[in-house]
Amino acid sequence: MAVSSSSSGGIKGFLENRILQGQPLTSELVAILVVYFVQGILGLARLAVSFFLKDDLGLTPAEVAALTGIAALPWTIKPLFGFISDGLPIGGYRRRPYLVLSGLLGAAAWLALATVVQSGWAAILAITLSSLSVAIGDVIVDSLVVERARGESQGEAGTLQSLAWGASAVGGLMTAYLGGVLLEQVSTRAVFAITATFPLIVSCVAWIIQEDPVEESPTWSVIQGQMGQLWQAIRQRAIWMPALFLFLWQATPTADAAFFFFTTNDLGFQPEFLGRVRLVTSVAALLGIWVFQRFLRTVPFRTIFAWSTVLSSLLGMSMLLLVTHANRSLGIDDQWFSLGDSLVLTVMGEIAFMPVLVLSARLCPPGVEATLFALLMSIVNLAGLLSHELGALLTHWLEVTETNFDHLWQLVLITNLTTLLPLPLLALLPATSSQGEGSEDAQILWQSADPPPHNPDQETASV
Repeated sequence: MAVSSSSSGGIKGFLENRILQGQPLTSELVAILVVYFVQGILGLARLAVSFFLKDDLGLTPAEVAALTGIAALPWTIKPLFGFISDGLPIGGYRRRPYLVLSGLLGAAAWLALATVVQSGWAAILAITLSSLSVAIGDVIVDSLVVERARGESQGEAGTLQSLAWGASAVGGLMTAYLGGVLLEQVSTRAVFAITATFPLIVSCVAWIIQEDPVEESPTWSVIQGQMGQLWQAIRQRAIWMPALFLFLWQATPTADAAFFFFTTNDLGFQPEFLGRVRLVTSVAALLGIWVFQRFLRTVPFRTIFAWSTVLSSLLGMSMLLLVTHANRSLGIDDQWFSLGDSLVLTVMGEIAFMPVLVLSARLCPPGVEATLFALLMSIVNLAGLLSHELGALLTHWLEVTETNFDHLWQLVLITNLTTLLPLPLLALLPATSSQGEGSEDAQILWQSADPPPHNPDQETASV
């Protein structure tokens, strides 16, 4: 028994020190990481959705871009889910029942795509419901992550966020290539049916969450107190100024939908190769997280955003070589060019986004963790929706269709140049790093994260 116990302790110690970066291995942490992991696994159906909208339903690039933006709507109202979770417990619990329901909703949505959906609007409705499922689950685990993050020392800042997003990236890594391979073996609807089983995992692990039941029913004074705390936090310059920059930074138009049509209809990329591209981007996401965690936690936010934005814009211009076929004149194969471009741009994107998570989490006061963090993230998601809709408008105006890509180079040029527009507003960000190191702005940042005075009518969220 002594040997077995020692072996068990050794494995646990290895996991805590090497894999979990010093975080204690608890059932709750396992449940949190599993939920993020499932979010990554759902990427199995990403390619299937794109091909389903393009081939099965016959939508145009502009229609796909516009409808994809609509499907992101649940992520723009995450604060509503936060209020519901914080103030309206189900059966006396604030977290577990919502995780269970989110899993069941996701399974139903994917099952509908696998069976009854026959039109573009029905498809987007089902995809939006699946997005709603993930958004609700994300609000719940985000609140748990934020609560834990508040207990981290400044030297450990960002560790839990890195683990959470790392778990999601690992899930995406495991299904990235498989999604493309499956599409060459089975139909898109079969992929949707397989995907429908994954949200049920969230419903199962929800019962692992350690949560004390709410003893008293929520009252208007409690909800009013939460709204007061939220408004008090939003009014602080240390919160709304970075939020404004993040919105402008993410709201520039994207050419993703048009580029997907180009790679499949013009370049002839098959699902298996696109799965390889997704595999590369999943590895690149993990690499970006590691680079941030290892080298950039002490680098000021402004510096990270400035360099990552400029470099991403410059590197994004390399897509012009692909859409004009100039890469072939240089002797570079289309597929190899796409793989290298995807890898570099994904690394830069992850490096730029990790500070967003750390900054948002450190600003959340107790009692409204789910709501405020969801509000900050929904601002980014709303900007993403606007990005897709602006991209759809540009795609339509430039007359880029499923067969005509003559003006795609202009779309790529415009979308890359517009990413530079928020740079003059970098002063909106605090002159501090993820670890709170920097000028006097750092003191403002950390002071804004201090708990507010105790209010006997304010019931702290149980997380």
